[in-house]
Amino acid sequence: MEGKKHLTVKRSLYVIAFCALTIAGGCSSDLTDDPIPIRAFPPKVIVINLPENIALKSKGAAREYNDIGVRGVIVYCADVGVYHAYERNCSFHPNDACATVNIDNSLLFLTDPCCGSSFDFNTGNPMGGAAWRPLREYKSSFDGSQLVITDEPVQ
Repeated sequence: MEGKKHLTVKRSLYVIAFCALTIAGGCSSDLTDDPIPIRAFPPKVIVINLPENIALKSKGAAREYNDIGVRGVIVYCADVGVYHAYERNCSFHPNDACATVNIDNSLLFLTDPCCGSSFDFNTGNPMGGAAWRPLREYKSSFDGSQLVITDEPVQ
């Protein structure tokens, strides 16, 4: 009887150890993730003085444009005349159907509700969650009235 009890306790300890390792392993970053998809698009011209774009003249403003990129692009005004254009396709498990980045309601960062990652507006770098790579940023140029976004990634 004593040997059977010892064996049961030993099995229980193995099960607990296995569960702990499984849970701990599930929390680590997946550094073998799929590459971020690429979709070519013609240059996007945004006329900043149009009523729908006028907010982008202000530092800290952001707007989604869903007609370019893989899942759309978020344009962020870092300073007057300084813009960032980020792909809305999350950098973590980018092929998941729900891997789409949004502007957080606070207007302080970007977020992917699918994986729980958040991203910095100024750099596109992950600030929390599962993502370990920055968002893809597209090259943009501003001439004082028009912002042009190309499909060329910022290196």
